Amino acid sequence: MLEKLSEQPVSLIETIRAREVIKPYLTPTQCLFNSRLSKLLGADVYIKYENQNPTGSFKIRGGINLMASLSKLTDSGVITFSTGNHGLSMATSAALFNIPATIVVPDNNTPAKNRKILETDAELIETGQTFEQASQAAEELCQQRGLYYVHPANQPQLINGVGTEFLEIIETVPDLDAVIVPIGAGSEVAAAITTLKTINPSIQIYAVQAESSNAAWNSWKSGEIQTAENTTFAGGFATGIAYDLPFSIYKNAITDFVLLSEDEIYSSIALAAYYSQTMLEGAGASTIMAAIKLKQQLKGKKVALQFSGCNASANEIHKACQLKEFESGFIA
Repeated sequence: MLEKLSEQPVSLIETIRAREVIKPYLTPTQCLFNSRLSKLLGADVYIKYENQNPTGSFKIRGGINLMASLSKLTDSGVITFSTGNHGLSMATSAALFNIPATIVVPDNNTPAKNRKILETDAELIETGQTFEQASQAAEELCQQRGLYYVHPANQPQLINGVGTEFLEIIETVPDLDAVIVPIGAGSEVAAAITTLKTINPSIQIYAVQAESSNAAWNSWKSGEIQTAENTTFAGGFATGIAYDLPFSIYKNAITDFVLLSEDEIYSSIALAAYYSQTMLEGAGASTIMAAIKLKQQLKGKKVALQFSGCNASANEIHKACQLKEFESGFIA
């Protein structure tokens, strides 16, 4: 029965079903028009505040959708690997359904994310220097302990659950033209494509990733799965490989793809604070800088920017607060 979970299709129908699953646990996040960003970009800009979710990111949607299914099939426990937001989602969702959870994170993971995971009473294991090394450790522990292995991207229930945020967007902005989504492992962009382009194939999907961890961009450009150096500070971007399931969905469906330098990601945090009074993590704020780079393509359109997460470290926030963008909104 557990094996059949991975056979669930990623589809609009399954996303609609997922919305009913998560409804008792989550309140829809706001999707609000931002007049200042609209003036800056020459477009009608809406912000989807996924940072308002209980775990501070969009991933809790997929976590609850998955754990609701697992709770009927196993009580032996789950294991996953993460740089933070996925792990926090798994730990929080597992606790809701009384499923033991083990979360493997890299040694240099954001302390705030680690603390939040521990607060759920999940087991936290810190090992390896990268996302990929944490992945290897999780696979080994899974075999040793006989746990259910949750991959952060190649799990249909996660993508279908995440798709519920895009149902909320299209209900708020039914004539939406475009959405900008950060991409790390790829579940959010896969959910955007599956949900929005099924409803309206003309909606444009733009992706943004860190230049220093650009496996998804490399894969999109080449048309096949690629690995890449993975050195970004931004945990939401910190993957060194594209993953099969989301890549199969986004490889031919992204309109354009923006890469940001580390300095530009820090500037994104500052710009989010200036234009929306919201403190975000690097990947969560990146859609603002991506929109600025895509300004000519977005002009005159109705655009949704994903604020996908807010679990930044104190050091990241401190560095962003020292930038001129934090108080002035300056764009070179």
